[in-house]
Amino acid sequence: MTSQRYHARLLVGAAILGSGAALTLPASSSTAATPTRPATTVPAPVHDTHTRPAQAGTVVSFRQVAELTAQQVTLELRGKIDSSQVRYGVTAYQVVYRTTNSAGEPTTASQLLVLPKTVGHRLPTVSWLHGTIAYRKDVASENPASDDRLAAYLFASTGRAVSAPDYVGLGAGESFHPYGDPRATVAASVDGLRAARAFAHRNGRELERTVQVSGFSQGGPATMLVGRALQEEGADHYFRLGALAPVAGPFHLSAFEAAAADDKIAKSGLYLAYFATAWNKTYGLYGSPGEAFRAPYDQIVEGLFDGDHTTEQIAGALPPASKDLFTEDFLDKIRTPSGTLKLRLNALDTTCDWKPNVPVSLFHAHGDQDVDDSHSEYCAQQLTGNGADYRLTDVGDFDHSDSVRQALPRIVRFFDETADAG
Repeated sequence: MTSQRYHARLLVGAAILGSGAALTLPASSSTAATPTRPATTVPAPVHDTHTRPAQAGTVVSFRQVAELTAQQVTLELRGKIDSSQVRYGVTAYQVVYRTTNSAGEPTTASQLLVLPKTVGHRLPTVSWLHGTIAYRKDVASENPASDDRLAAYLFASTGRAVSAPDYVGLGAGESFHPYGDPRATVAASVDGLRAARAFAHRNGRELERTVQVSGFSQGGPATMLVGRALQEEGADHYFRLGALAPVAGPFHLSAFEAAAADDKIAKSGLYLAYFATAWNKTYGLYGSPGEAFRAPYDQIVEGLFDGDHTTEQIAGALPPASKDLFTEDFLDKIRTPSGTLKLRLNALDTTCDWKPNVPVSLFHAHGDQDVDDSHSEYCAQQLTGNGADYRLTDVGDFDHSDSVRQALPRIVRFFDETADAG
């Protein structure tokens, strides 16, 4: 794929949906994490839009959010993720850094940065990209019990530095979350790596150039977007792509949205409502809420997806079925998109339409009722069409949330193999 074609897709952008884990009730707080410490602010230069590469990834502030021994990491993972690969304790930080939003304008974002307690100076690097999250405090840097924090703990406990961006508009970041927008997703992820490298260097550690990228649900297509940016666009002068391991990603977004409009997936109304309100803010889908949502929901739905309402509050206020929440005219637009909407959906239907020159391993579960296995197969077909090598692994009869818990130990082994081969 040429650079010109990639830029066109990146600029038209679209939202990525997924993550049943984010649309279920949040878990209780972790007991092993240390108390939150006050933020430490570091000087940051004035942002100059003409020198974005020099400013992007600058650390604004940080705070330590956890310090765990290897035994405590094992306890955190117990009953959720296989902990047999845990070898080291970890230290976790919330790092706020400079990046850009979907319009390319300066903003800040936050991430969870986890470093292993190893004696080594140089650290292998993983970028972990999370799934759909509506409540800004449910991200890994804020919620000690989130699956994304556990994923970061697992990778770090095997001796890796882990950058887990919250994305723009979530966590401690500014503004609203442009749900899955490719431009903002890539910027927050690559700038998160830059901030992680700067922070680690300040603490006497160095991140290796090669980045292994993985993500779940919304983070599946995000994994492919970030990988393509690192490989084809040279998104950073230091980091280069090492391996890709997306899990249960909605790679055929137009089909996913059509299925949500027809109530053929779990939690269809909530997924489609998040999609509609976020895309309307970012791109414009309707003139007034009444064009998309039935009364009385048209009066409340946009306010519910402001980032400050919990999943319980959203689910308690809206009907779960799309047919009860949306107007029929709007559902028809989703089923048979045209014009700008079709173009934007196409941008997210083609995140796998390139040739990675690194190992790729796709994971899905045949029991997933949110993002079924046809999406990974769709991605695989595009990779095949581009002559790319990949693995396609079915982790078993598990639901959406459990698919990633089953995949994570396999991803660690895949990344180990990749590093050994390199």
